[in-house]
Amino acid sequence: MKYNLKAIYRVNIEYLRNFILLTQYKSFSKLARELPLSQSTLSHQISQLEKDFGGVVLIDRSTKKFELTKAGTLLLNHARQIIDLYDRCKFEISKFQDQMIEDIVISASTTPGSHILPRYIAEFRSKNSNVNFKIIINNSQKSIENLKNGMADFAGIGSFMNYSEKEFEYIMIGEDKLKFICSPNHELIKDTNLVEFEDLLKFPFIWREKGSGMRGTFEQQFPDYKKLQIELEINDNDSIISTVSDSNYVSIMSEIMIDKAESAGLIKSLIINDYPLIAKRPLYFVRLKNKDLSNLKEKFWDEIESKAKKIGENI
Repeated sequence: MKYNLKAIYRVNIEYLRNFILLTQYKSFSKLARELPLSQSTLSHQISQLEKDFGGVVLIDRSTKKFELTKAGTLLLNHARQIIDLYDRCKFEISKFQDQMIEDIVISASTTPGSHILPRYIAEFRSKNSNVNFKIIINNSQKSIENLKNGMADFAGIGSFMNYSEKEFEYIMIGEDKLKFICSPNHELIKDTNLVEFEDLLKFPFIWREKGSGMRGTFEQQFPDYKKLQIELEINDNDSIISTVSDSNYVSIMSEIMIDKAESAGLIKSLIINDYPLIAKRPLYFVRLKNKDLSNLKEKFWDEIESKAKKIGENI
């Protein structure tokens, strides 16, 4: 059997990796939003793969629905094996190259990603100059998807959403309470920040999008949320704080994020009469169970596990 060596040489591992992801997202535009490249670049990569494999068509572009051709299905099966073999090879080689520069990719929801993990990352990086950290901020749902799709090595989440915990290894890295917030100048606040829940219902409510661990916890633990005047949902906590700060909206927010925003005079946290605890949740650092990791990534996992254990013992 003769092989077109030039074509084989041209095939790019990342093109194959993105092809696999494309079959999962079933949309060029959706995948492009998750990757650091444009939709046109992604489309070019797929066209290049089609060219490198003899001009075959991998994706049926004649229908609105995303469908692979027979050639596309065949390539998908082989691409998975190629990527798996490549990653295993890279993993084995890494054992002999302790000083090789290595990326650690973490997909995390806002609270663990912006307020908890950075201190672990900074300390680890100061002792291991051969590591580059890439932090992707998403909600918990998306962070788990990125982990399962191979777009991240670890995830920082506030909820496992609809996934089974048995699929993962996880470390509890903190605990978070949720509180209601409003503007510092809101009419709810008089001489105290203690308010009646019935008074809260008079004002419009803004919260996170579906897939947010914060929203999921709130819905599960505070069934009276259904009485609120829910008018807006925003997928960014800073935008929610900004909206609340300049309006009569009320919202729900992580206590960890509230502390900084309240100190800056942007919002005011509320104590709800008859509801001393609105909701609370553990925060987790997560990896896929039974997935091989390089020595450096295992070292990072072990360090977080060790430090989180000490913090837990002191609580």
